[in-house]
Amino acid sequence: MTEKPLNPNRTTRRLVLGLVPGLLLARHAMAAVDPGRAASFIQSTGSELVAAINATNVPVAQRRQQVAAILRKAVDVDGVGRFILGRWWRVATPDEQQQYMKLFEETLIRNLSARFGEYQGVRFSLGRSQQRSEEDVLVNTIIERPGNPAFALDWRVSDVDGQPRIVDVIAEGTSLRLTQRSEYSSVISRNGGRVAALLDAMKSQIAALAARE
Repeated sequence: MTEKPLNPNRTTRRLVLGLVPGLLLARHAMAAVDPGRAASFIQSTGSELVAAINATNVPVAQRRQQVAAILRKAVDVDGVGRFILGRWWRVATPDEQQQYMKLFEETLIRNLSARFGEYQGVRFSLGRSQQRSEEDVLVNTIIERPGNPAFALDWRVSDVDGQPRIVDVIAEGTSLRLTQRSEYSSVISRNGGRVAALLDAMKSQIAALAARE
């Protein structure tokens, strides 16, 4: 059975929910992160993103590259990918695991950088931070765009290998890592538990995103 490609528009809405998308739980050593440090990390990351997004003298393609570089630094991409694949990680062969992580990073960064790179006049403000568990802190932010209502975006931050990293994004009460995990698992389940079917769908999605760019 051939799996139909993942819908890039639907996936982007789920990942971004207006501005951002899919993220996480690390395979790396995770430890408690100080709320103040987590807030400073999100403030710094948000400021970098906004500066790249609002650089009106820079071509869109270059802005996307700048945003992608910021996201690769800020997001625990490996942890995100492992969490989202969930129990299917143990089913995948070593080669499939390697392919999946490469495709996942490209899908995530293309979705995020394309979306971020298209906006102009974005404003970002920090809200409160709260310790949610022994391993993570939730940092609230308010995102404003010209001609659109402001909305809240919560960033879950953990200490991964000694550095603060984004491990989930909560938009409109929805955990993006859980949403994406459900979609990927559904693709594999519909295809007899074959991780290869998900890889094919991800390749088709990347091709569609590249064509749209």
